[in-house]
Amino acid sequence: MLSAVFRDRHEAGERLAEALVGRVDDRAVVLGIPRGGVIVAVPVARALAAPLDIVVPRKLGAPGNPELGIGAVAPGVRVVDERLVRALHVASDYLDEEAARQEAELGRRLLAYRGDRPPPNLAGRAAILVDDGVATGGTALAAVGWARAQRAPTVVFGAPVGPPETAARLGAACDAVVLLQTPYGFSAVGEWYDRFDQVTDDEVRAALPVAG
Repeated sequence: MLSAVFRDRHEAGERLAEALVGRVDDRAVVLGIPRGGVIVAVPVARALAAPLDIVVPRKLGAPGNPELGIGAVAPGVRVVDERLVRALHVASDYLDEEAARQEAELGRRLLAYRGDRPPPNLAGRAAILVDDGVATGGTALAAVGWARAQRAPTVVFGAPVGPPETAARLGAACDAVVLLQTPYGFSAVGEWYDRFDQVTDDEVRAALPVAG
């Protein structure tokens, strides 16, 4: 696995950019998924000479286990893992309350990152969704749903690493999925980076104009 480790998010973004060049037309918009995905998206946007913006999905955590995703939300979009919800006997009231909590945080982040700027116009443009890695794919699917709702005719998801089963899950929703590494026995995104520091809101704000 040592040969597959990325030095940091910037280097991972440069390698992802190489894999994406030539796969989309010149009307693409690159959408980083905060926080870490925005850092990866900067070199992607530069390489594609595309504008950089954000899409903000949020995971819906399971009762008593917020790290376990039972779905996700993005602006105007809710995705629920019905199989997991049934298996855990999650009540509909809990889902609604958790969605409301995450939508509030989603709104806070949009205001912090974008201010009063409107979301990008994706009508007739390819949406390139970028994250620093993907595990189950729940938040990615919410981001895809948002891009479709914004009338993007083509949606591509790209990340440095994610398990093969998630690549297949996303492939059913996207026009293309680009994962540089799809290891079996995948456990955590951070294990694939030499440096995987937490990204701050300030770093996201600073990154956004860089590639624009």
